[in-house]
Amino acid sequence: MKSSYPLATIILAAGLGTRMKSLIPKVLHRIYGKSIIHYVVDSIKQLKSENNIVVIGPKGDEIKNALANYHEGHPVTFAVQKEPKGTGDAMKAAVQKLKGFSGTVLVLSGDTPLINASTLQKFLKLHKQNKEDISIISFIAEGTHSYGRIVRERSGVTAIIEDRDADNKQKKIKEVNSGIYAIKSHALKLLKEIKINKAKGEYYLTDIVDIAVKKGYKVGAHILGSETELTGINTREDLHNACHYLKDRILSNWMKNGVSFIDTSSVFIHPDAKIGMDTVIYPNVHIEGKTIIGKGCTIYPNVRIADSTVGNHVTIKDSTVIESSTINKNATIGPFAHLRPGSIIGPSSKIGNFVEIKKSVIGEGTKASHLSYLGDAEIGKNVNIGAGTITCNYDGKEKHKTIIEDDVFVGSDTQLVAPVRVGKGAYVGAGSTITKNVPPLSLAVSRADQRHIEKWAFKKQSKGKRK
Repeated sequence: MKSSYPLATIILAAGLGTRMKSLIPKVLHRIYGKSIIHYVVDSIKQLKSENNIVVIGPKGDEIKNALANYHEGHPVTFAVQKEPKGTGDAMKAAVQKLKGFSGTVLVLSGDTPLINASTLQKFLKLHKQNKEDISIISFIAEGTHSYGRIVRERSGVTAIIEDRDADNKQKKIKEVNSGIYAIKSHALKLLKEIKINKAKGEYYLTDIVDIAVKKGYKVGAHILGSETELTGINTREDLHNACHYLKDRILSNWMKNGVSFIDTSSVFIHPDAKIGMDTVIYPNVHIEGKTIIGKGCTIYPNVRIADSTVGNHVTIKDSTVIESSTINKNATIGPFAHLRPGSIIGPSSKIGNFVEIKKSVIGEGTKASHLSYLGDAEIGKNVNIGAGTITCNYDGKEKHKTIIEDDVFVGSDTQLVAPVRVGKGAYVGAGSTITKNVPPLSLAVSRADQRHIEKWAFKKQSKGKRK
């Protein structure tokens, strides 16, 4: 069903981004592992627009690929700007995809990752309430900058003057253009009247304001958001500053929701991550991707968690790495543990010092306290894994599975050569190499007989003295 107030969005992402000094398109540079353009697309998802158009350049395949499976119910179509002739020309390319559309077109820059959805919602509400043909988000800029100035007279907004074209008086204007517009579809015909800027060889979208005012259209500018939220990313320094601004915004939000941080300056949390209240996070922690942390967890220093789910009341000790894994409630992980993708750790289990888990299921109450590798394994409940245990899962061609049933005791320095199964309640003696299935409740011992060579050391010492 179509909205009574139809909306389309256009994201301008065809800029070359030469100041980034990179072979990567500007809008694909990342903040917390997430591309700039993805942040912009996320900001419009709550707006219920009928069309979402991204303008790319002739070599925009990388941007297409990055957005191909990202829309999550909000399809994106692409318009190609064949030559880099400015924002006005980019808009003309986008409008070709809007034939027959009647409503409001929201225009954003693809390099403004910090824009809030709430700011856009307020803006569109003002645009509608004021019955404006063209609306602009503006903000107050301090100090030296290169933003276009909003020129106002008693009648209202009359023009946007680009910095390079502004005279000394206009350069003193603090209200500036964010590059975000709401344009009624009937006003899009004014794009044809924008003339090329001879100095730059480009068509400026900002010129549509002057044209509209002269033709009697209603134009308004609304001071919303902050300079930091609305600024574009043009350099590596801009990218760095955006990263730290976003970090502070995310951490502030989590503190308001009951999460404690020992030192916010060294903690980085991805915007898609979720954290339960009463969780305490120590310094130098990185929580990445769509990680979910439960309630009442403690995460100690130097931990990295990526795309994982952590249950309630889990303790993750120092210098642990967790990737694409699931940890159930009351478990303890680390210090110096590594959970590789596909690992599932059961409730109240312990994965301790220098233990590596790879694509394995660890049952409730099971302990692997130190110096072990458990790969491609299925381990039951209340199992004890002794120090130095290794599941030998790879034969040089294929991976094989190790199954250890409930209540098994595996002694230290054991090698389990997969495929192999250890039955329920069995014991494996320390120093064993297990190559055959172990029956339930059995003791498996596999080691060479101990021999003593009498006076061997004495003979060795005597031989050394003769030299």
